[in-house]
Amino acid sequence: MAILSVRNLSKFFIYDPVFKSVNFHIEEGEKIGLIGHNGSGKTTLLNVLAGETDYDSGEIYYQKDAKPSYLKQYTKISSDNTIIEECLFIFQDIFDMERDIRNLEIEISKITEESPQSDKLLEQYSKLSEKYIELDGHSINSRVKGVIKGLGFSEEDFHKTVNDLSGGQKSRINLAKLLLSNPDFMFLDEPTNHLDIKSISWLEGYLRDYKGTFIVVSHDRFFLDNVVNRVFLLENQELFTYYGNYSQFSKLRAKDLEVRKRQYENQQKEIEREKKIIDRFLSVGREKAIRQGQSRLKQLEKLETIDPIKINKTASIRFKTNIKPGNEIFIGENLSKSFGDHLVFSNINFKCFKGDRIGIIGENGVGKSTLFKILTGRIPSFKGELKIGTNVHIGYFDQEMSHLNDDNTIIEEIWDAYPKLTHFEIRSYLAKMMFIGDDILKEIKLLSGGEKARVSILKLMLSDSNVLLMDEPTNHLDIDSKEILEKALKDYEGTVISISHDRYFLNNYANKIWEMERDSINEFLGDYNYYVRKKEELESPPEDIIEMTLTERRAIQKEEREKFREERKKRQELEKLEDKISELEMEIEELDLTMSDPEIAVDYEKILELSMKRDSVSQELEKLYDDWMLLN
Repeated sequence: MAILSVRNLSKFFIYDPVFKSVNFHIEEGEKIGLIGHNGSGKTTLLNVLAGETDYDSGEIYYQKDAKPSYLKQYTKISSDNTIIEECLFIFQDIFDMERDIRNLEIEISKITEESPQSDKLLEQYSKLSEKYIELDGHSINSRVKGVIKGLGFSEEDFHKTVNDLSGGQKSRINLAKLLLSNPDFMFLDEPTNHLDIKSISWLEGYLRDYKGTFIVVSHDRFFLDNVVNRVFLLENQELFTYYGNYSQFSKLRAKDLEVRKRQYENQQKEIEREKKIIDRFLSVGREKAIRQGQSRLKQLEKLETIDPIKINKTASIRFKTNIKPGNEIFIGENLSKSFGDHLVFSNINFKCFKGDRIGIIGENGVGKSTLFKILTGRIPSFKGELKIGTNVHIGYFDQEMSHLNDDNTIIEEIWDAYPKLTHFEIRSYLAKMMFIGDDILKEIKLLSGGEKARVSILKLMLSDSNVLLMDEPTNHLDIDSKEILEKALKDYEGTVISISHDRYFLNNYANKIWEMERDSINEFLGDYNYYVRKKEELESPPEDIIEMTLTERRAIQKEEREKFREERKKRQELEKLEDKISELEMEIEELDLTMSDPEIAVDYEKILELSMKRDSVSQELEKLYDDWMLLN
């Protein structure tokens, strides 16, 4: 049975359509993912469906008594309650019922069975008790604690005052209150924005078990794969509906676009063919032929034409690097950092090598961003030892984008960072990031999160860095922009370390996962899916491993040690090769400089001697390049 039906729904912003002629119906129990690029109108559609924004035409029908509970992306909350009090408050009716039950118990204990009030009180007590059990009143405290913990709060956080929380923490409280109210129908606008991976996984489990209906706006493809059974795509003011999760939608959408493309091309060919026939009829000059031509022309004019596929403009991202670093990028030994009495992390160890694609994951607050600020020199004070390799040129994407000057226009922001670029060059680069016309004169403080992210990525592109440190780079990007960034990172020849809770992103670019805890970094040599599999193996080892003999375990350990030794030996050989290559490259530069000296240039014998030496060094260098390629 349809819980919501929408017919020919249209919404305009002044004269420009946000969406038009939208039609769909949603059955009870359906779980909808609403996707589309930033600015396509997803939040506006939710606001219209929730009755918070007017619409221009169309009809919206809800099933009787169906009213969605709405989690907005940005909702202010102000309360002097503690976290636990704020979440328990939504059950005040049940607590009042419990109090009434206790009062009835006291009254009943004071009267005898023969009392005229006895039957009436017992009946009231029975009804209230049944209702209390039906509402699962006994489990309220455990339910509330379970949801709060699931969304990333510890028991120590329970008694923090809501007004003292950050914006992200308040958003999690709003989500907790919505889930605890257990509505039949929910609208969720970007519910994973302030959650770490552990909390997102918990939310996925909750929504999979949820018996009601929901529409969720999200750019998290992994999340959409795990919780939705239908996808709504809002694109070019139209709504397209597909059954299945995100991955299934992606395949169906590609096929759909291919079919529509062929249909359009075939119709265009047919129209051209028909026009030529009409022209021939009209050019004959005979009355009968002219009538036939005019008749065919009228039929052609009535033809319902297929629109060409509109392709949304997307950014063009390409990272390049001009300087090759050494094999070792970062080595951290027993790194510790505190702010006053607050310990962020202690005695962590790690190694990052040239060409690594590392994804850093971990719970909120374990110090991931702090580690990045240490690596980039923004936090110079810490305990332990940090070694940064030779020729390492770091480019940094800051999650808060605090490096942007709010008072600058977009073009000024790029020009300040790269003053040698011409006006034409900057405009060309900005156009690649979809900033055209008067857009480049917008002030940074007026930009959306996605626009600021594009400015930050452009600054990173222009830096020619050979090491990229990216703190939550996909947070403000829509799905199309994420996929473009992923491709750019795959094509990039440098080293990438990214903090991210976007598991789809981690699967698409990472070849190592660092799981960060307060006292360690655990390295997994694969993408996010590999990390999950290895964690499951470590937490519940398979029976065949449990039943291994001591000899078999020692054989495996020996093999792993040998692999490690071989890898270490290979790295040492690479380092020696790279040192020798640098030495010979420098020698060739010195020889070239010597031969360019005017006094030497007229000495034929000297030039011949230097030239022969250069050829010899070049041959040796070519051989070293070949050896280096083999080791890589």
